[in-house]
Amino acid sequence: MTQPPERRGGRRRLREPDESPATPPPSRRPDPRDTGRQAVPPRTSGRHELPQPSANPHRAQPPAEGGGRRRRLEPPETLRPVDDYDPQAQRAAPARAAHARHGLDESSELQAPASRRRRAPEPPPSAAQPSRRPVQPGDRPAGMPAEPPRRPARRPEPPPVRREPPTDVIPVLTPPPAPPTPPPAPEPVRAPQAPVEDEYDDYDDEYGEYDDAAYDDYDGEEYEDEYEDEPYEEELLEEQPPKKKKKRKRGKRFVGWVAAIAVIALLAGGAWFGVTKVFGYDDFDGGGTTDVLFQIADGDSTSAIGTKLANAGIVASSKAFVKAGEGNSKVTKLQHGYYVMKQHMSGSSAVDKITAAESRVGQMEIRAYTQFDDITQPDGKITPGVFTQLSKASCADLNGKSTCIPVAELRKTVEAADPKALGVPSWAIDPASKTERKDTKLEGLIAPGVYDMKPGSTATELLTDLVKLSSESILNAGLSDKSTGEGKTPYETLIIASIIEREAVKADFGKISRVIYNRLAINMRLQMDSTVNYVLDRPTLLTNEADRVKAGSYNTYKIPALPPSPISVPSSDAIQAALHPTVGDWIYFVKCETNGLSCFAATNDEHNRNRDLARSRGVI
Repeated sequence: MTQPPERRGGRRRLREPDESPATPPPSRRPDPRDTGRQAVPPRTSGRHELPQPSANPHRAQPPAEGGGRRRRLEPPETLRPVDDYDPQAQRAAPARAAHARHGLDESSELQAPASRRRRAPEPPPSAAQPSRRPVQPGDRPAGMPAEPPRRPARRPEPPPVRREPPTDVIPVLTPPPAPPTPPPAPEPVRAPQAPVEDEYDDYDDEYGEYDDAAYDDYDGEEYEDEYEDEPYEEELLEEQPPKKKKKRKRGKRFVGWVAAIAVIALLAGGAWFGVTKVFGYDDFDGGGTTDVLFQIADGDSTSAIGTKLANAGIVASSKAFVKAGEGNSKVTKLQHGYYVMKQHMSGSSAVDKITAAESRVGQMEIRAYTQFDDITQPDGKITPGVFTQLSKASCADLNGKSTCIPVAELRKTVEAADPKALGVPSWAIDPASKTERKDTKLEGLIAPGVYDMKPGSTATELLTDLVKLSSESILNAGLSDKSTGEGKTPYETLIIASIIEREAVKADFGKISRVIYNRLAINMRLQMDSTVNYVLDRPTLLTNEADRVKAGSYNTYKIPALPPSPISVPSSDAIQAALHPTVGDWIYFVKCETNGLSCFAATNDEHNRNRDLARSRGVI
């Protein structure tokens, strides 16, 4: 039976077809959506015509008996069990359902329902009219416009979801519930079985050594632990009878472990050798061979010192010295200067040698107030002068040979040396050459400070280094050919600074400088005991007439002028005081305090009172 295609649209109520033809409804405009969906003409065989089910089979209602009322279908009393599945009966189920909805038996035939579209009934065929072919699906009725051209086929859009009012739904045929499953019968208790003897046990005794050698590396426990949680394996182990465990010999396993450890040790040794080769350092053995002189410059770090030692051949590498000096505070406190070391020393030996006090040589510290000759103190103690200190700084023992230069040799070198060649400042060359004593021509031109003299140098080399370094210090103190005292030359300013250094303490430097300038301004003799003591090489506070006679040109009690040369090493403070004296009218001064301070006066009467005060205090 050919059924017309289902239409999309609203819900329609199906009617019971009439047995007699009804008055055809008025015609309506053809719906374009009905193209190709012409209904099959109704049959006139006298069979009942049934309407076509709706697109939604659950919304289709059977025609009501009498009066058009709906009739609810009741489910069958009995349902066929699901297990008795019959494909042929399953295919015939829709037909049976249709017969049941219309109250027909299964032997009745159903007619295709008339088309839902209202149209005029066709006239009965007559003899006058020629026979024509039956209407086929897809034919266009007369008067309908030609079918518009079809657009390219495309996927239809899904219909919108609509909420339908509740309708009577035919209950779904559900299979009857399955009978309850009986509980499983308990498993019979098995009697314990005797262990099954292995038929290959005899071979174990005969070929035990072969089996141990072949399966010595196999560890069954490893696989038993891996599959310990598998339930299937547990069931198999429970069903199988226990087997006898073989006693394995572990001799070869021990040998394997020993071999593995040996390989690891070998690899570790090779790695250590490689690391040492790449990241290590070279180092000598022992305390070294021949003596050498090594210099540390100002500001050198530990690594810089190690690099210099390596370049001099004292240590094999810088790292050898740095590693040996780690944690040694003496290494970080090394001062600039010269040190006696040895060639080819180990890092630790080099650290011990360079930090020893006796290894440092060539150091010389010159303080302010010092002069070239030694000074004998009132208690008999000798204060070494520049000659003595320079001679001592030149001393070193290199391979059993002393490098000391005597004071006499240094003195002769100063007498014969050209001041310009030694590095004397240009403003001091001419006056220094005209001094009364040739061996003191460099007096006052040496600045206070710490000097590193290189042992093994000649006297000229030592003096040249000392004068050049001192000239820089004097220039830094502010004295030059363009910076001088009031109406004085640079060399005269240096002489005034040397007298200030010997006459007073630092607090009185400015006032002493003013007294000197005031006396020179009025052409008054300086009457300084310090100039007399310079010739006598002593630091007494007061001098007598005999001492003053010995002073010669340095006797300021007699000569109303400055001495011919400086009388000591002036400090930078004394140079500044000579450049910038304190403002005052003082002409006299005397030491009146036990701490070295002086009392100043502008008149002689005031000066005499200060002298009496100094005697009462026991200062003079």
